[in-house]
Amino acid sequence: MALGGNPIFNGKNFRGATQAPRVPQAPYGQAQYGQQASGRAPGQVMDPQNGWGQQQNMTDEQLRQMYNQPAAGPADTGRMTYDDVIVKTAACLGVLLAGAAVTMFVSMGLASILMIVGALGGFVLALVNTFKKQPSPALILAYAGLEGLFLGGLTRVLDLMYPGVGLQAVIGTLSVFTVTLLLFKSGKVRASPKAVKFFMIALVGYGLFSVVNLVMMMTGMTTEPFGLRSGIIGVVIGILAIGLAAFSLVMDFTSIEAGVQSGAPQRFSWTAAFGLTVTLVWLYVEIIRVLAILRGED
Repeated sequence: MALGGNPIFNGKNFRGATQAPRVPQAPYGQAQYGQQASGRAPGQVMDPQNGWGQQQNMTDEQLRQMYNQPAAGPADTGRMTYDDVIVKTAACLGVLLAGAAVTMFVSMGLASILMIVGALGGFVLALVNTFKKQPSPALILAYAGLEGLFLGGLTRVLDLMYPGVGLQAVIGTLSVFTVTLLLFKSGKVRASPKAVKFFMIALVGYGLFSVVNLVMMMTGMTTEPFGLRSGIIGVVIGILAIGLAAFSLVMDFTSIEAGVQSGAPQRFSWTAAFGLTVTLVWLYVEIIRVLAILRGED
């Protein structure tokens, strides 16, 4: 599994679960590998009190059906599956959309307040969920709802200034996600160690630039709406940020694949859903910011 990128997938618990060796499953009715059947004779079944000592009459057909039963799958043994991740990610995005919808039916002033509350609350819960030892579905869904308030308020503000930019950002986010997923499934894009190294260097540089830009905007050193991220420079930096978010998706897919293949506990499908939600929020913010900068130059 590729290390680096989304810190949610690099937590000790999720990484430990994906790196744990899988326990081979024996066919139904047979002893586990490395274990003896304790002298069980054909036609003999386990008795809760007397062990294998009690003989029960079983026909050849019953024995054949018992031994022909399929081995237990990941879902039967409480392991993470792709379906689990898809369902829980859909739940997170559903709550996020519900939060965003709230800001569309209130006054602009209240929507702006909800945007700030969502941004601050989402940031706090992102830290809590990232460093929590075990995933909490309630906190993860609460994070999604707060991010919905933030994205909904942000979209409403920018859409008022540049009509249609919100829908364009949604389409752009879905397009980048779909293309990235298809490229990953086809094997054309992979999180190789060299690519991860360049990604981490670019991510640290982008993070430092964002902090400096935020400080300059808060202190009045720049009066541009997006600070240093205005004009052609802002567009170039925005495209770079979208590329970083897209590669972060590749790393998320890699981590999820490793978790499923190694048989990570089912509860970590919530961690995977949380990680994907964080990356998609980041991707959407970068896309709508680039679109707003481009529309502002018209």
